[in-house]
Amino acid sequence: MAIQFQIVGHVAVITLDAPDAHNSLTIGDLTHLRKVLSTCQDDDQVRAIVLTGRGEQAFCVGVNLKEQLPVPGNFASAALKSREAEAEEGGYARLFDLSDLEIWKPLIAAINGQCLGGGLELALQCDLRIAVEGASFALPDVTQASVPLAGGVQYLLRAVPAAHAMKLALTGAPIDADEALRIGLISELLQRERLMPAAMALAHCIAANGPLAVQASKKLAIQTAHLCPRDFVAQTQLMWGLLRDSKDRQEGRAAAALGRPPRFTGA
Repeated sequence: MAIQFQIVGHVAVITLDAPDAHNSLTIGDLTHLRKVLSTCQDDDQVRAIVLTGRGEQAFCVGVNLKEQLPVPGNFASAALKSREAEAEEGGYARLFDLSDLEIWKPLIAAINGQCLGGGLELALQCDLRIAVEGASFALPDVTQASVPLAGGVQYLLRAVPAAHAMKLALTGAPIDADEALRIGLISELLQRERLMPAAMALAHCIAANGPLAVQASKKLAIQTAHLCPRDFVAQTQLMWGLLRDSKDRQEGRAAAALGRPPRFTGA
């Protein structure tokens, strides 16, 4: 099984486990990954998610091209179907697009090596990205006369300044981890043995906060970033109102007043 999953405290750890194939993913792997992520979103025990790859070579290099892939069918018909049904008709690359899953729990990409193509598109959909020295990053689709199908160009433009994003998108050339840190594609560059401890520490730090407030913050960040100030402030006020009378907010205020750590339950 190329997708491994465990829960440590309030943190789910998902490992792409196909090191012999540089953690490239089959259609079955992608379908399994999507199901695991949906399970995490619906599990109140899970408050943060870490996504990483097995081994020292790669985080993920996209789809497994050695798999017998379905022959593309009618594009219009497939595009109007579910992600899974579309994949069976040749539209497998869209399984890398996680937007339809609405995962509001924070995703942390712990990038342990090559992060290419669909692998970079997965990482770009994570909220935080940290990487090891020696990691590399690329969207090579233009070198194969194609474009990233899961929003890679647009996610890059949201993640880093436009000049850097367009250089990656238009050349298809890889950058190393030092360059990724310099342009802000990753937030931390770590020695290999520090990668997972750092990812888990970050995840546990997030998980210690009010679970509903964390998810609400992510939802606001994603759904209102394109709005003008008047409109995004209005949406923020509505979200604040939803959280105002929650038990966790009452607990947070009481803990702050008494100078003790809060005990959040997600209610």
